[in-house]
Amino acid sequence: MSIDELLFFCGFLGFILVMLLLDMGVLNRKSHKVGFLEAGIWSGIWVLLALIFYVFLLNYGHTLHGIDSFAKLEHVVDRYVGDQNSLPYFSPQDFEKSLASYRQDSAVKFITGWLLEYSLSIDNIFVIILIFASFKVPEEYYRKVLIWGILGAIIMRFLFIFLGSALVNEIHWILYVFGGFLIYSGVQMLIQEEEESLDTNSHPVVRFASRYFRVFPRYVKDHFFIIKKGVLFFTPLFIVVLIIEFTDLLFAFDSVPAIFAVTRDPYLVFFSNIFAILGLRSMFFFLSNVLHLFRFLKYGLAVLLIFIGLKMLANEWLTDLGFKTHHSLYAILAILGVSIGASLLFPKKKEEVLVETKEHELI
Repeated sequence: MSIDELLFFCGFLGFILVMLLLDMGVLNRKSHKVGFLEAGIWSGIWVLLALIFYVFLLNYGHTLHGIDSFAKLEHVVDRYVGDQNSLPYFSPQDFEKSLASYRQDSAVKFITGWLLEYSLSIDNIFVIILIFASFKVPEEYYRKVLIWGILGAIIMRFLFIFLGSALVNEIHWILYVFGGFLIYSGVQMLIQEEEESLDTNSHPVVRFASRYFRVFPRYVKDHFFIIKKGVLFFTPLFIVVLIIEFTDLLFAFDSVPAIFAVTRDPYLVFFSNIFAILGLRSMFFFLSNVLHLFRFLKYGLAVLLIFIGLKMLANEWLTDLGFKTHHSLYAILAILGVSIGASLLFPKKKEEVLVETKEHELI
């Protein structure tokens, strides 16, 4: 990591930390039920920030790697883009135009990766709803659990992304392994029946915690730990956080390889993931009450994984045909649009919606 990359990276993390603290409610730490309006506002803020970052990359994306000469530009393109011909323009005869072409490519890859990760995180929301329902977590504690879950997810994604980037740069054929795994995951998602509840006693995290931790038998307000007669106990709320972290670890095996089909630049991969993860908490509260309206969205996400996996396997052939990053963006939008449109055109029967609504109210 060069000095320029380190400075950019630290500046980005500093800004994100400030926004995350605001989102976490540093001015209001009291546990409360997050309303639809509050969740909608914060969802809009995170989407707006991602779009602002896209505009920043479009105009100043070269500062990420400190590109100040054509030689440096050529080095970065060879390392992170791979094929100079994939850029709209690249020639030593016109450094400024080549630089603008590189910035455009980086910006499009970022927004495509962000949309991909943001879409795949919806499947994570399905599972989190299932976890909260199965463990009967009081609704006013959702916010705190998700905050700590997201902080852990950021750390895990950081490790996954830069380890994955090192593997891709050293072992190029690992992309084919990633592609095959994504196709397998997509097919599994298509054929797997949706679970209605989790077996809270047989979950591997619960079994692990029961064996190695002292677990208190009930929730104690929003505390993760309590001390009884000088002995430290973990509360069930802490176990729920561990389960959400474990779940995100499993989802990372899908989402991180998927974005390497869009870009090999680990910084763009990380930025895309961070904006998607940070928007997950507010999106959970925004969508949790209306996800039943999008009955075909899960199938759309499965098709999305299969598409990305196929793109990885056929990348060289597609490149020769002139397939660019913006074509991936169009494909992602089309898949999501069709699944959402089909859900709205062919909604669930009223009886099914009433049953699901009652189940949600029992959480």
